[in-house]
This record gives sequence, C-alpha cells and structure tokens, in this order.
Amino acid sequence: MQFPESWLREFCDPRLSTKEIADTLTMGGLEVEDLRPVAPPFDKVVVGEIKECVQHPNADRLRVCQVDVGQGALLNIVCGAPNARVGIKVPTALVGAVLPPDEEGKPFEIKLGKLRGVESQGMLCSARELKLSEDHAGLLELDASTPIGRNVRDVLRLDDHVFTLKLTPNLAHALSVYGVARELSALTGAPLKEPKFEPVQPKHDAKLKVKISAPDLCGRFSGRVVRNVNTKAKTPQWMVDRLARCGQRSVTALVDISNYVMFEFGRPSHIFDLDKIHGALDVRWGKPGEQLKLLNGTTITVDDKVGVIADDREVESLAGIMGGDATAVSDDTKNVYVEAAFWWPEAVQGRSRRYNFSTDAGHRFERGVDPSLTVEHIEHITRLIIDICGGEAGPMDDQAPKLPERKPVQMRVARAAKVIGMPITEAQCMDAFARLKLPAKSSGGVITVTPPPYRFDMTIEEDLIEEVTRIVGYNNLPTTPPLAPITARVRPESQRSRFAVRRHLAALGYFETINFSFVEESWEKELAGNPNPVQLLNPIASQMSVMRSSLVGSLLQVLRFNLDRKAERVRVFEIGRVFLRDTSVATTDTTVHGIHQPMRVAGLAWGNADDAQWGRRATPVDFYDAKGDVEALLAPRKAEFKPAQHPAMHPGRCAGVWLDGRQVGTVGELHPRWRQQWEFAQAPVVFELELDAVTKRDVPAFEPVPRFQPAQRDIAVIVKDGVTHDAVLAAINAAPTDGLLRDAFLFDVYKPKQAVAGMAADEKSFALRLTLASNDATLTDEQIEACVQAIVREVASRTGARLRG
Repeated sequence: MQFPESWLREFCDPRLSTKEIADTLTMGGLEVEDLRPVAPPFDKVVVGEIKECVQHPNADRLRVCQVDVGQGALLNIVCGAPNARVGIKVPTALVGAVLPPDEEGKPFEIKLGKLRGVESQGMLCSARELKLSEDHAGLLELDASTPIGRNVRDVLRLDDHVFTLKLTPNLAHALSVYGVARELSALTGAPLKEPKFEPVQPKHDAKLKVKISAPDLCGRFSGRVVRNVNTKAKTPQWMVDRLARCGQRSVTALVDISNYVMFEFGRPSHIFDLDKIHGALDVRWGKPGEQLKLLNGTTITVDDKVGVIADDREVESLAGIMGGDATAVSDDTKNVYVEAAFWWPEAVQGRSRRYNFSTDAGHRFERGVDPSLTVEHIEHITRLIIDICGGEAGPMDDQAPKLPERKPVQMRVARAAKVIGMPITEAQCMDAFARLKLPAKSSGGVITVTPPPYRFDMTIEEDLIEEVTRIVGYNNLPTTPPLAPITARVRPESQRSRFAVRRHLAALGYFETINFSFVEESWEKELAGNPNPVQLLNPIASQMSVMRSSLVGSLLQVLRFNLDRKAERVRVFEIGRVFLRDTSVATTDTTVHGIHQPMRVAGLAWGNADDAQWGRRATPVDFYDAKGDVEALLAPRKAEFKPAQHPAMHPGRCAGVWLDGRQVGTVGELHPRWRQQWEFAQAPVVFELELDAVTKRDVPAFEPVPRFQPAQRDIAVIVKDGVTHDAVLAAINAAPTDGLLRDAFLFDVYKPKQAVAGMAADEKSFALRLTLASNDATLTDEQIEACVQAIVREVASRTGARLRG
C-alpha cells in the first residue's frame, strides 16, 4: 500500500512529524516499509510563462525564449526542448538555482552564461531534470491557471513524502488512504474527517437490468447509468499527481476516477461502456469452456469455479478481478454503467493465480471489502465523473441478496491481561474499542464487540486482544523475564548435529546447495522411479509441480547450472527433506494418504578427482572416490557396500550402503541414459543417504595402549571371479582366532589376462594383510601360524579359495 502523506493528512492530521507518523503506524501494526520524499531538494525554481519563442540564430535545434517569472523584466533563456512554445507555463530555474544531482552525484548549479553566442539567464526544466520522473521528451508543462512566479515546490506540492506500508493479510481495512487515516486517528487520538457522500440527483430514468444468479458469489451489486460523458476529458493534474504517488500511472479520466476511489476508500469498481452491453447483465458462476478477453489483452477460459459478469451474449468481466475488453470504455464511449459490488472473499481467493496475474481489485476483494457503502461510493464516483467528464446520472440500482453476518465476538478482560502480560482494566479495553470505532458492550468483565462491516479479521477472542494491544502500544508493554527455567538441550554423544555433517562434507571439498522441494514430474519418474509423486495443488511454476522423493534431480540441475558457466570441477551436496507416500502416517483427513517426510543428505562429484596440481596426472572422479567420501562421512561406523539397482545410476556401478543390517542409502555413477539426456561430458557420481544414519555415531570407548607388539602376516588366496572382496573379509572375520585377529585388509588384486600356471582364466588373486595381537603376551610363532591356518580354512570353506603357491 503506497500513498502520499498530504493525502493522509487530509483525513487525519495529528501534530506529529512525518517520521513520528511512520513510527506510530509501525508500532500500531501497520509496518512502514519505506518512507521517501516525492522529490529531491532543489531551490529557486519558479513558474515561468513563455511570452516569446524564436529560432536561435546560430543553432538549428535551439530556441531563444522570453520568459515571464513575475519579476517585471522578461528573462532571456535559450532552450532546446521540442515543446517550447509561446503561452505554456513551465518550471524555470533562475540563476543561482541548485538542481538535483546528476548521474555522477554532483549538484547542478544554474549560472549566467552564453549558448552559441546568446546569453541565457536561467533554464527551462523537464520532469527528469527535476528528478520528478524519467520523462525527458520535453519541458514539464504546468496547468495554465498556475500563478506566475510561484515556487514550483509549492505548486506541485513537492514537500511531501510517500509512505509504503507492508500490510499483513488481516489488515484489509487499511488498504486505502482513508483506512490508514482511521487507524492513525485511533492510535493518536487526532480527529478523523468523516467523508460525506452527497447523492447525485438523477436526470433520467434509464436503468440496466441486472440479475444476481449466484448469491454465494456476489452479496451486493450496485450500479447506475451515466449518459453523455466526455471520455476525452483530461484528468485533473491533482488527481494525476495523487495516483502517481500511489504508484499508479494515469490512463484516461474514467479509469483514473475508478482507481482514485479505490486508493481513497478501498472500493474497487468498474465502468462499462453501456452501448457495448448486449441486453441485461447476469452475475453468475462461469460455464466450462467460456472464454473472455481481459483488459490486459489476455484471453482466458473460465469454468464453474470462477465468477463472471455476463450479458445476454457473452462473458463481459471476471468478477472482482478484471473487466473484459469487449465492454471497455474508449474515446468513442458516450454512455457508461458504473458498478460497485461486494464479492465474497472465498469466491475471489486464488482465482487470479489460476491465470498467472494479480490485480489491485482482486487483492482487496479476496481479503474483504466493506459491503455497506457500495451506493455511497458510486455516488462519489458519479460526482467525480460529472465534474470531470460531464454527463447525466440515472437512478441508483441496488441489490443485496446476501450480506455477510457480523457475529459478535467476546473478550474476557482477565484473559486479555494474561495474554498481553500486563494489568489492564475494563475501562482501558472499552476506550481502545471506542477509539477504533468498534461497537462494544461490557458486562461482568466480558466485553462483547460487534465487528463493523469493514472488519473481516475479527472472529475470535485473540483478534480483540490484538486490537487492545495495538492501541495500548507495544512499546508500553513491560519487559518481563520468563517464568519457566531455560534448560539447554544437550545433544547425546551418540548423535552429531546436522551442522557437523555440513562441516564434514565441506572438509571433504563439497559445497552446500539449497534447492526447492518441488521439482519436475519427469525427474521423479525417471531419476527416482516414482510413478505416483505427491502433486502440488497450486504449483508456482509448471516445471515445479510435484514434491521430490529424491535429492538426485536437484543436484543434477545444480551441476548443469555450473557447467553452463564453464565450471571445470563440481562437488556439491544438499541436506533436505523428501516426500514419500506412506499410508501408515496418520493424517486428520482419512481420504488423504499420509506423507512420510524424512531428511536425506546427498552429494555429487564431477570433473577431476583433485584440483589441478603438479604432483600427479589428473584423473576423473569415479565410483571409488564417492565411496571413499561416504565411508569418511559415516566414520567411525563401518558400512557394507552391496551391489544394488537405482533408476538414476549405472546398473553395474551402483552399490547399496548398509549399516546394522539395513540399507541406508545408495552410491553410484549416473546412468548413461541420463548422462546423455543431460549432456554431461563425463558421468557424475552421486550418493544419497538417510540423514538419521549419518548423524548417528558410536560413542568412543577407552582402550589401553597395547603393551605387546602386534604381528602381521600376508596371505594370497585364489578365488573365482564371482567371489567378492566382502565375502572374503566376512570369512576371515568369522574364523575362530580366539580374538587374536585385529585387522584384515586387501592390498593387491591380481587378474591374469589369460590362464597361467596355478590359475585358471576365470580366477583372480587377493593379497591380504592380517594383523594379530594379544593383550596378555607377545604371540608365539605357533599361535600366529594356528590363527593363519584357521583363517585360510574358513576362507576356503566359505568361498572355495586356495592359497596361492
């Protein structure tokens, strides 16, 4: 909501400075988001009238003007503006005037000088030179009735400020200058100037027949015919200026009048070209397939969930949102129909977003507009039309089939004191409601308030408590320490924080990304294998229509974004929530399936395994790099990696990550199909894990420093190609070694290209190092040999391995 201070003070003028008014509104719940002057400072700029204008003798594009600025003698001013002509009144900067700074921030001082040999005693100004607008097409022409010699700042009321309010949805009653003034009056106690709407006497009896077929769409519809209007009439400058300071440019006189009343009293209205209406108007719900070309040039298709105003032939307007092009007023319009209605907020809410646009009218109607003043506001609009455009008004037509019922709301004074946190009396509450002009009655510590028709936000006791608090003043509330003890939540040692996970991944070289939780539907079907993702009822964009069940698609999009900007090496991760259908999750609506929303952590690596460096040749990142990062992230817990299938990953280069006998994630290389579709030069490797599994960690247990030196033995076993490393290690760890085996790891794999002595073509050799130790004594050769033989026998029994000769 944007408006000028001068307009606000016409309704309520407290003895406060501009800054104090802004602070008062903010502390009263109407946050002033921005406060700026309407024009930068400048001086010695007055109204001048061009009395003579001749061609410059030495320049084709310059003219020499004789300008009267009320000093008796005419000023000789050289001007290059194309609209400089005799008789117009323009801002004239006198010698010594200081104009607003230029683009480099330097003030521009007007001096006596010569242009192409002709003396210039000042400067005729455009709106851009005074920093009033960006218009630099010519001089700023002032109204012909403006007195010569007056200060331009006074004439254009430039010593004014523009307020911009950031209003919450419950403050619809403040979406007008008068509404803000009403709040300011209540907050300061300054008198409020109540508007008077004098009825316009009808000059003819013409009426337009209107039928309200949908009372659940339109609760009240008022209108009147105005004949013989001059639509080419010029909008008065005072109205143009006020609209501009509300952020609305001038269009035509009729459109400006409608917008003016909307900003003034919060009443959206519409003016039809009466002669373009076919028959009568019908206020109804739309019919599937009906089309309407709107004033913004867009053609939309309506259905039975959208309200319309239609005539006997076609739809003419989108109810409460925007008029149609077919009945729009133009320069040829002679007769108009002025309409003001009350549209039920529920009937307007969300309709604009269906068609990807919004309007000031829809913004107000979906929050609630006063239904009691439609006739009075039409009288006001009619008066402005007649004063500016002429015309003859007809009788008022007012239909109110269904008005909102204003149910009384009760507030307990004791409850209000408890919520506010300070003692408050019944008299203070009644005074607050009186200042807000809310009808209230008190009885036995309970106050009953009947909300006025312009307050749609008062439905429960807390709404009334909020109003009392605003009037009492948030800055007057006492500072009270909390009564309950504050106890720090100590995280158990067996669990690390999400922040710690982020730091760990950052230490591994990954950069965090944050992405939307709603993604393209094709990602879910192709990358997550989810044929039935959770659909969004009202997506912000067509490519964000479903909730993600995997983080992989989001990371691929980030990779694509970086590669498009010539990134050579990308490592990114995300910690976020996914959304899975789960009927076991309880919901309040039994017709809706439950949604399980676990947290996941996912990472992606692309490019070289290391940054460019001199020590070794660059190698592309591969599955084992990502697997190593996953192991480091889960450490000290040790995960198992088993072959797995994932729709986004290469079928032969994908592994499931298992902890405590349960799969907690997947790591692998992107599937060639998706690599080709996303146009990646090489395959990225990705991993995705359950966050709960990552944050869980084993509590370190104390072990004394070993007193006896361990022993190490290397063995090489020959196994079939199908035998995995995990299977061999599992057999080693299962061997009966009486607790002497401390570690076993693979340090070499040998696979001959063809059969050799002692090895068939379908066999390979694993070289493993065994670490043996005892806490009680140094191991003897016999103990070591017995452990090694037990391990060899167990490996042979489980995997069919044999020692390599």
